[in-house]
Amino acid sequence: MRWSGQTLDAADEGALPGLERSGLVRSVQTPEFEGITFHEVLCKSALNKISGDASLPFTWTVNPARGCSHACRYCFARPTHEYLDLDAGTDFDTQIVVKTNIAAVLRKELARKSWKREPVALGTNTDPYQRAEGRYRLMPGIIRALAESGTPFSILTKGTLLRRDLPLLTLASQQVEVRINVSLAIHDADLQKQLEPGTPSPRARLDLIRAVRDAGLTCGVLVAPVIPFLTDGARQLDALIGALADAGATSVSAMPMHLRSSTKDWFLSWLAEQHPALVRRYRQLYGHGAYVTPEYKAWLRQRIDPLLDEHGFGVGESRSMPENVPADPGRAADARTPALTLF
Repeated sequence: MRWSGQTLDAADEGALPGLERSGLVRSVQTPEFEGITFHEVLCKSALNKISGDASLPFTWTVNPARGCSHACRYCFARPTHEYLDLDAGTDFDTQIVVKTNIAAVLRKELARKSWKREPVALGTNTDPYQRAEGRYRLMPGIIRALAESGTPFSILTKGTLLRRDLPLLTLASQQVEVRINVSLAIHDADLQKQLEPGTPSPRARLDLIRAVRDAGLTCGVLVAPVIPFLTDGARQLDALIGALADAGATSVSAMPMHLRSSTKDWFLSWLAEQHPALVRRYRQLYGHGAYVTPEYKAWLRQRIDPLLDEHGFGVGESRSMPENVPADPGRAADARTPALTLF
C-alpha cells in the first residue's frame, strides 16, 4: 500500500482540545511527508461568509486546510493555529488540519435554494495546493462542485500542484468565470529557500504561470510580501517583474509585508538570526504595529509603479488587487484570520 508506513493516532488519544472541537477523526504521519502530521477532520461547513467589506471582489471563501507546509516565515495566517491550541510557529508548518469531507459538504451547501452563486475565493487563508493536496486530492471535488453549481471562483496559490488540475480548470472556465493567481514575491532562489522553505522554487512558479497561460486561462501574480531591505531593491524588483512579464502574467499586484500578532515574533526571530543588523531598522519601520510606515508605503509605490509601466503592466486591471486577497485583516478566513493589504 502507498501509505503502508503511516502511523495513526485515534482522535481520543490525547488530542488537543482545539482539534477535538474541530471534529478530529484521526492524526496521520507517513514517511512520504516526513516531519508533518495530518489531522483529518470532518467539517460541518465549507463556505465562509465575508461580511462588512463591500470592496472585496468575493463574498465567500473555502479553505480545505489549516496550517501550511509552505512554512513561509511571514505568513499572515499563522495566528489562526492558536485557536486550535497549536502554536503559530513550528506547529503551523507541521501540524496540518485537513477537512477531508469538504467537497461533499460544499456540494450540499451550493445546492441550497438560498445559494446566489456569489464569487468564491480559495487561498485566502492557507494554500489549497500545499503538499497535503498531493495526498488528499480535495481540489478536484471542490472545483467540480463550484463549476457544476454555476459559481464563479478564484484561486491564489504558490503550489505548482495546480498544474495537475489545469484540464479540469479549463473545463470549469467554460461554465463559470475562473481566475487563477500565483503568489511569487522572491526571485532569489537562496533567499526563497530561507523564507519559504516548503514552497516550489521561483523558476517552478514562473513555469506554472506559463502553463496556466498555455491552458488559455488568465494568470494574475501577487508580488507579496515585498520584504523591506531584503527584496525591495530596484534591481531585485526589476528582475522579478521582468520575469513575470516574460512568463505571460496578465496582471501584477505588489504589497509590502505586514507582521501581525505572533507572526511578527516568528519573523523577527529569523531576522535576528540571519540579518541581525536589520532588527533595529525593522523596529523603527514597524514601530509597535503590524504595518510599515506610510512613508515606506509611498516610497515602495514610487519604486514599483515605473517598473510595472516599463514591463507592460499599466494602470487599471494589471495593478488591481488579485481576486483572493482580502483588503482588511480578519475578513476572509476560518476564524479571525489576519490578511494582506494593498499599499
